[in-house]
Amino acid sequence: MTVGKDVSALFPDVVNCMQTDNLELKKLVYLYLMNYAKSQPDMAIMAVNTFVKDCEDPNPLIRALAVRTMGCIRVDKITEYLCEPLRKCLKDEDPYVRKTAAVCVAKLHDINAQLVEDQGFLDTLKDLISDSNPMVVANAVAALSEIAESHPNSNLLDLNPQTINKLLTALNECTEWGQIFILDCLANYTPRDDRESQSICERVTPRLSHANSAVVLSAVKVLMKFMEMLPKDLDYYGTLLKKLAPPLVTLLSAEPELQYVALRNINLIVQRRPEILKHEMKVFFVKYNDPIYVKLEKLDIMIRLASQANIAQVLAELKEYATEVDVDFVRKAVRAIGRCAIKVEQSAERCVSTLLDLIQTKVNYVVQEAIVVIKDIFRKYPNKYESVIATLCENLDSLDEPEARAAMIWIVGEYAERIDNADELLESFLEGFHDESTQVQLQLLTAIVKLFLKKPTETQELVQQVLSLATQDSDNPDLRDRGYIYWRLLSTDPVAAKEVVLAEKPLISEETDLIEPTLLEELICHIGTLASVYHKPPSAFVEGSRGVQHKRLPGSAGSGESVESPDTGSAAGVSDAPPAVIPSQGDLLGDLLNLDLTPPTTTGPPPPATSGMQLGAMDLLGGGLDSLMGDESEPPPIPLRTDTPQSPQIPHQSPSPPDYSPTELGGDLGGSSTMGAGFGAPPAAPAASFSAPVSGGLDDLFDLGGGVGMPMGAYSPPKTVWLPAMKGKGLEISGTFARRAGVIQMEMTLTNKAMSIMTDFAIQFNRNSFGLAPAGPLQVLTPLSPNQSIEVTLPLNTVGPVMKMDPLNNLQVAVKNNIDVFYFSCQYPISMLFVEDGKMERQVFLATWKDISNDNEAQFQIKDCHLSSDAASNKLQGSNIFTIAKRTVDGQDMLYQSTKLSNGIWVLAELRVQTGNPTFTVCLKCRAPEVSQCVFQSYDAVLKN
Repeated sequence: MTVGKDVSALFPDVVNCMQTDNLELKKLVYLYLMNYAKSQPDMAIMAVNTFVKDCEDPNPLIRALAVRTMGCIRVDKITEYLCEPLRKCLKDEDPYVRKTAAVCVAKLHDINAQLVEDQGFLDTLKDLISDSNPMVVANAVAALSEIAESHPNSNLLDLNPQTINKLLTALNECTEWGQIFILDCLANYTPRDDRESQSICERVTPRLSHANSAVVLSAVKVLMKFMEMLPKDLDYYGTLLKKLAPPLVTLLSAEPELQYVALRNINLIVQRRPEILKHEMKVFFVKYNDPIYVKLEKLDIMIRLASQANIAQVLAELKEYATEVDVDFVRKAVRAIGRCAIKVEQSAERCVSTLLDLIQTKVNYVVQEAIVVIKDIFRKYPNKYESVIATLCENLDSLDEPEARAAMIWIVGEYAERIDNADELLESFLEGFHDESTQVQLQLLTAIVKLFLKKPTETQELVQQVLSLATQDSDNPDLRDRGYIYWRLLSTDPVAAKEVVLAEKPLISEETDLIEPTLLEELICHIGTLASVYHKPPSAFVEGSRGVQHKRLPGSAGSGESVESPDTGSAAGVSDAPPAVIPSQGDLLGDLLNLDLTPPTTTGPPPPATSGMQLGAMDLLGGGLDSLMGDESEPPPIPLRTDTPQSPQIPHQSPSPPDYSPTELGGDLGGSSTMGAGFGAPPAAPAASFSAPVSGGLDDLFDLGGGVGMPMGAYSPPKTVWLPAMKGKGLEISGTFARRAGVIQMEMTLTNKAMSIMTDFAIQFNRNSFGLAPAGPLQVLTPLSPNQSIEVTLPLNTVGPVMKMDPLNNLQVAVKNNIDVFYFSCQYPISMLFVEDGKMERQVFLATWKDISNDNEAQFQIKDCHLSSDAASNKLQGSNIFTIAKRTVDGQDMLYQSTKLSNGIWVLAELRVQTGNPTFTVCLKCRAPEVSQCVFQSYDAVLKN
């Protein structure tokens, strides 16, 4: 069996041997059963009686062995027989049996979770945390932790100060693996205050001197987490920092594999708290017999710890490493010198001279790495070390790696005015243009355009040659795009080209290689696990990571964390379709620069939404892509300034895009019906995307209501200024939102405070939380003369692209006229999304109220409201907040109300009105709790106006 031979035929004979009193033989029989029970489930049932009998044996070893084996036999028929023996073993007098039974519960839960819950084993397991034996406590914690991982919302490990105290007491007495389980459990606890945090740290600190490195790392994880809650001016904080260094240093005296794991964890710790190891630099100096993976990791940590105090030591070491025989290590050492120059400004000069010394060695790979890092040093310290360019140019012929060639080309292009023969140098690269990698081709194109802008008379042929190679002879779309953009810029507006291509570059910093802060926080919470070795969150490499929870350090979790998607179920009869789940902004491409500012057609249904990228390409190119690609033999005639599809999304808040001239946006954009003609008609059924409304079963998510007439007295906020004249080049826009006869309207006053006439108005919205979009064009029928104002009403619908905004009711708008495109953001009252069919049946209301979790309930107070309950009810009904029922308790009127948003989300409310008391209390329940704050604001506004 153990050497791979199939001996399942002997199953009946082996089962007969189970009755033996010999413990060793019994272990072998049980081992056999574990292996073959799955292949012979019917015969495995024969062994059940013996298992049950062995669970009552006077010898605790046999009792434990029996319950352990039954837990390992993953046969459904046996599972049901396991419950009774397991229950007895969980309450056995012998701690060895109890600790074995605790682990068995976790195994049984993996096979049949429902059975474990029905039999009450989880409660018994929780009771074992209070057991007198530390090993039983450790195994109970391990079992509960494992079950909780597969059911993250079950809250099995209800950690409170009393439980934590029991765990800390058991920590001192259990085995090393028991200590690891308990420490990992402690790491999931968030202390109430800094005193409790300090108390736990004091009791965990002795684990740092444990012989087992896993215990040490688990203790470090707990301390790193709880240190977040300690004030930095506390004496104990400084003491703890000093205590953390020695155990981490000790880990580096283990064998190489353990050293590597320790170094990967130290890398994270140093990024979070470099002060812990700032005096331990020598420990990370490389030894001659270290494996390459240890050497590279040590090098990384050396750079992270480099400071003005130790830079001389570090540079001497790095220069030594650069003469080693291991090529990968030498490359990394040369890069490290460059990173030190960027990190410690005082050392930059010394680093540059060290790099020049290395270039003089003429070792090919050393020279290439040195050039790559010198490029970064130039970026960090402009106009300081350019005197070394001549030395770099001498080594041009020896460069054969794409990154080094690209770096050298960048240097030549950037400092072309200081290099006499810059054109010759770049021309030498141009000879084998099509054989170069994309990285080099892109860099060469940009460098030659820079050279042309600096020395136009001497390099006209060269720039035409590279533009022709990039646009006509290349199949690479990135290269072609960049070539065409440069071509148009140069042919139409050389001044603009100079501003774009020769713009001042942002300084680089050494922070670029640090792990992103939120990921670093999560990895600190996983110190001592695979996540800390891979430097990836568990969800990135654990299969079926449904149960993997994202952990955060206490005190660092920002209030801007995304709210979990609301439960989409609903009580029967409320709505057939679940509420629309609003995608988060990070999931969607598209921003105000990608808006199609063409007015929609006035008749027929709204056209199908195309993706943000297509829209961007269409409007900003004027005549569509055909005009760009139409004739490749000469520079395209229209100026172009646009984001390529690869460009990063601009922040969704307060965008500040570049100014576009009317011609750049396609000329007569406001009324042009030929906009984007090159694309032809939009597809009848666009491919499903975030920006296309979902058809089929979700049609009613964007329903505007049944067209029921709105009662009089609907609340509409007063107009406010959205676009001041100063920002709008003389155009001032003030406005508000209203809902009239079931239609959402944007009511605006456009005022011309400039000296010239304004025409060709168009409007477009960015993606927003509820899919608001114009239902027709912006109707400004006559030109807007100076000092003239005009009232405009724009009907809106809710079938536009959806993207979660912050705040939820934020709307970003682009308005275009013959002068420019203007951007502003405003906030709409969510009450205008309350539809006319939002009145629930009483029974449905009651069922839904009970069905929605209490966690989704929010309570607010409305102050200074001098209305009776009936007056309040009538006022709210005007804004489609319907009263379902009313009852009076102890002189307090309770109004039960419902409203429905345009995307199908129902909000239930209980409004309490006390006669003579101007403060109302409103409780809101909703499956999408993130809308509650906005709904409360609408309540407040409606009742007070």
